[in-house]
Amino acid sequence: QVHVVESGGGRVQAGGSLRISCYYSERTFSTNAIAWFRQTPGKEREFLAVISWRVGSTYYEDSVKPRFTISRDIANNTIYLHMSSLKPDDTALYYCAVGQAFSRLPNNYHSWGQGTQVTVFS
Repeated sequence: QVHVVESGGGRVQAGGSLRISCYYSERTFSTNAIAWFRQTPGKEREFLAVISWRVGSTYYEDSVKPRFTISRDIANNTIYLHMSSLKPDDTALYYCAVGQAFSRLPNNYHSWGQGTQVTVFS
């Protein structure tokens, strides 16, 4: 089981920026795709972006382009999500997920962190 830990969440004023981090314990074929999702109470988990730690290719949900950017630090097994022009609607629990291939579906990721809370106030 891959160990996944998110960090960096917090409170930010609308219009501001925040970078959250995801540490994953293994770099293997089965952990090629590292994705960010978010969830609010009563709603389904929403896909945001995914990156391949091996080649750096990325894919984004249209709704977060171009405000969100996903990036990697291979040496430290860390993936980042930089969020800018934040809105109160971006308030959610943000999760990092690890899987073998790019997918927008939560069920296709085998390892998840506990989430980091992002709150955007106006």
